[in-house]
Amino acid sequence: MKLKRIYNKIIIIYNYYYFHFIGVQGISIAKSARILGPINLKLYSGSHLIIKKGVILNSSNINYHVNIYSPMKILTSSKKAIIIIGENTRIHGSCIHAREKISIGQNCLIAANCQIFDSSGHNLNFDNVENRINTRGSTKPIIIEDCVWIGTGSIILPGVKIGYGSVIAAGCVVNKNIPPMSIAGGNPVQIIKTYN
Repeated sequence: MKLKRIYNKIIIIYNYYYFHFIGVQGISIAKSARILGPINLKLYSGSHLIIKKGVILNSSNINYHVNIYSPMKILTSSKKAIIIIGENTRIHGSCIHAREKISIGQNCLIAANCQIFDSSGHNLNFDNVENRINTRGSTKPIIIEDCVWIGTGSIILPGVKIGYGSVIAAGCVVNKNIPPMSIAGGNPVQIIKTYN
């Protein structure tokens, strides 16, 4: 356990110097942002990742209340793709994959093992299913407004907008817009309650 803590400290220091001083093309990261543990990062040439002040991207299971199954993964797959992570947002061991745009507001909480992606990967292609593997699918931007809390293991599908202050229960498949100040849960997601 002691070696694991030392390893995590080394990764934190490496990430800080790598992202703040060496830099990666297409990444804008605020000095107060922190990356805890290893991160899988792959940006398509010409795409952008903007990480604002106070953001925490956590891949470490130490002192986190649920198990993180894999490190943070941030991926863009087109030159027009952009991912924006707002001030003071915390994201734990989740995957964010943008082909067009994913915007995450400030003061958001995204628990471990969530999947957030703005493209379907492949078309349904029922007229020629043998060729489905060669399709790229459509894209629709995702907007997660300020102060949203997304529970562990949730999947946020393309084209979704989650309104200000809303809470998404653990394990949801969010396939439609969620109004502000709402609690939503289930697969597919349903609005449980909306506050004024």
